[in-house]
Amino acid sequence: MIQVRNLIKEFEGRIVLDDITTSFKKGAVNMIIGKSGSGKTVFLKCLIGLIQPNSGEIRYNGRDITEMRAREMKRLRRDMGMLFQGSALFDSKTVLENVMFPLDMFSRMNLRERKKRAEFCLERVNLSHAADLYPSEISGGMMKRAAIARAIALNPRYLFCDEPNSGLDPKTAQLIDELISDITDDFGITSIVVSHDMNSVMNIGDNIIFLNEGILEWQGSKDKIMDANNEKLNEFVFASELFKKIKAADTIISENNASGQEVG
Repeated sequence: MIQVRNLIKEFEGRIVLDDITTSFKKGAVNMIIGKSGSGKTVFLKCLIGLIQPNSGEIRYNGRDITEMRAREMKRLRRDMGMLFQGSALFDSKTVLENVMFPLDMFSRMNLRERKKRAEFCLERVNLSHAADLYPSEISGGMMKRAAIARAIALNPRYLFCDEPNSGLDPKTAQLIDELISDITDDFGITSIVVSHDMNSVMNIGDNIIFLNEGILEWQGSKDKIMDANNEKLNEFVFASELFKKIKAADTIISENNASGQEVG
């Protein structure tokens, strides 16, 4: 579990994260949502130690990363898997070589063991057939799957995903959502996903944190978000016509059910 307490981050006197206290659950897809400029990316960078907060705590199983020395932080990062917005694969390496890269850099496995682990990860994301292809030879969705395979190569405890569905068509985006959810469940990973995609939120959001202008405005599950009584959250969730219609349909169903109970 990751616990955050009273986290504050300022840039040139402007508060970007304002006294955030929350926790991220193990074995769950934890989603950070909010409009552009709400502090999502800064929060993510604080969580992985790329940005030092002005004050507050970020505890990984009780260990506060804001007080860690470089060697401790390096050990912790070996437990982190990262899925970047643009996949960030090496063009000059095959898909298999890309997945092997963190193993080459940070593991003590021999070549045979590293290759076997990378092949297992590719199989887990249904990409074994593309092992010898280069990024330029595969689709955007396949690149995302290869990036997920690379992210889990070192068997991380924590998986961080920055807009994993960016640039993908709806069907492929759903496949990526399901893959992240399945891997989280199968390996008991603490997954943290930054997203503005409400379809993803409703598909896989076990624990949702809504930021608004640097403030933790609301936290709950996908089952509660549609009925949340929070004006700022509702403005974000129901910004699209689709979700406005879903909300209207839910309201009609609820009213009909209530009328039926009164008649009975």
